[in-house]
Amino acid sequence: MSTPPPGSPWQKLTFLGLTLCVAALAGSLVGSAPPGAEGPPSQRADALAGAWAANEYVLASGARHPVRGRIIFTDGEWQVLFFVMDGDAPRRGSGEGGRYTFDGETLTFEHLHHLSYGRTMSGLPASPLAMTARDGDGPLEPTGVEIDGDTLTLRFPSGNSMSFTRSSACCP
Repeated sequence: MSTPPPGSPWQKLTFLGLTLCVAALAGSLVGSAPPGAEGPPSQRADALAGAWAANEYVLASGARHPVRGRIIFTDGEWQVLFFVMDGDAPRRGSGEGGRYTFDGETLTFEHLHHLSYGRTMSGLPASPLAMTARDGDGPLEPTGVEIDGDTLTLRFPSGNSMSFTRSSACCP
């Protein structure tokens, strides 16, 4: 696996993304419920709880790309850090997080934090470095969900999808 040169934008993005995800996850694991949350999480949300390893990003066009990273769901909060790979080299990456609701079929992400950068890949144009951090309400993204044992598939409004395999359960 190649390592980006010290001080490169890709290395800075990777470090910043990891830092944001670790900080946000640490905050979510202390047990604080998201604003407006009432009572314990539902059984449906429990099906998502834990960490899931990213496997594949499938574009609406049919193009397929391997991905590496994790999405983590705790009590009403989520964080993701993933890299779209070209062989052993990451070409694109994103760190995102916020709150979520899940009704058993639709997972609605509320985007409070977002950091991304991407090089051109098959079916994906270049994407400049972008950073967003919100304290209040963020945009909502209703996403289709399929859970089959230890496999999670997210179907985004764009027509793209991403698959994951459970890597650890979470939170008693």
